Amino acid sequence: MIPRRFGLIAAAALAALGVALLPSGGGAQQQLADGIHLGVASCAGDNCHGAVNRVAGARVAQNEYLIWKNRDKHAKAYAVLSGDVGKRIAANLGLKNGAENDPMCLSCHADYVAQNRRGPRYQLADGVGCEACHGGASGWLGTHISGANHAANVAAGLYPTDDAKARAERCLSCHIGDGTIADDAKRAITHTIMGAGHPPMPFELDTYTAIQPAHFVVDQGYLARGKKAPNDMQIWAIGQAIDLDKRMAEVLDPANAPKGANPELVLFDCQACHHAMNKLQWRPRATTGLGPGKLRLYDASAVMAAIAAGRAAPQAAQQIAAHLKALHEASAAGGGDYWGGVQQQAKLLQQDAQALAAAAAAHNFDRADAKALAEAVIAQGGDDLDYSAARQETMALSSIVAAMKGLRVTDDNQSKALNDALGPLLDAVADDQTYNPDSFVQALRQFKGKLPQ
Repeated sequence: MIPRRFGLIAAAALAALGVALLPSGGGAQQQLADGIHLGVASCAGDNCHGAVNRVAGARVAQNEYLIWKNRDKHAKAYAVLSGDVGKRIAANLGLKNGAENDPMCLSCHADYVAQNRRGPRYQLADGVGCEACHGGASGWLGTHISGANHAANVAAGLYPTDDAKARAERCLSCHIGDGTIADDAKRAITHTIMGAGHPPMPFELDTYTAIQPAHFVVDQGYLARGKKAPNDMQIWAIGQAIDLDKRMAEVLDPANAPKGANPELVLFDCQACHHAMNKLQWRPRATTGLGPGKLRLYDASAVMAAIAAGRAAPQAAQQIAAHLKALHEASAAGGGDYWGGVQQQAKLLQQDAQALAAAAAAHNFDRADAKALAEAVIAQGGDDLDYSAARQETMALSSIVAAMKGLRVTDDNQSKALNDALGPLLDAVADDQTYNPDSFVQALRQFKGKLPQ
């Protein structure tokens, strides 16, 4: 399922995994090594980010901690581990000490760092708090308190979440997993974990940014601190590129290589197998060349990346399409070292994704891009009717609608009409078990009719 969004307003919350999200901004910035994590309480003073009322002359609202604590599910990420569902999953996985004590779970459900990097006010129970996103504060807190600009804070060690690429990498380190060791825990979402009861982890950077209970305001003060006004199309494009990069990294991870008859199924499209058997969903798709009943590597982000590249890096668009088709062919080939062929194409797709991320960061997405991307996503939606694709296409159109309003492609009435037309699309992809491709196509046609000419 995906959360419902109208422009930058959401009517549903995210799952409790992952990290908090902030708006996109300037180019990549050098990042210092992560410091000591001082704990959420270090940010929560009423003269800092825990104020009910803004102090006169303050550059920020100062209620950021309260928004996180009261409205952001990331604040409850640790608590859910000891809830009924957490206990059931832990039992299914055979975690003798419970999910709330297991590094496999803590690595994403908390700001989990080694003992020697925990300050006196650090608490696991804070869940996914400030420093899980912004980095250990020991290096940058003093600079931050001094009123220095954003560049100075980043130079002191603050993680640059205003940069879309950096933010995508941090978010996806939990929402996909990054195959790296976070102190003594490896962040990885596996089919075993999902088989034990963990929900799937759909993600799209711009949509999930927009529906977070924002603890920031993009105003003149925000810009004066050295941050760049976000462009939803750019956030979307970079997010899809990094998503593809991360997924191909998982394909290349030796730990995920097939073992006997058991591939790591988390790499594949869930709904290729998990859908109501009494509903005919499967449709042929040119981008895979695969017939019905085949395991299919998840490719919705790759398809969206190719569309984004069509505007920001046309050569990369052609390469992504060709390498994606070859990836599917290799995965269906069988034979002795078929996974070697899969990994060969995965390496090429990873290079394509990295090229797109760089190109999208440098591209000035404008009014022409908004119209062209909307038309391209709609055209793709008419051909690619898999649930995962339909979900990503819907989130892409939501991002483009928001960008159209920001770029003044649409007036208030047109923006409302498009947001209203997003409703049936969101309804169509609200539940993978009740998804009907024909309903999605009908909603797509209605949406297309609302696009400005």
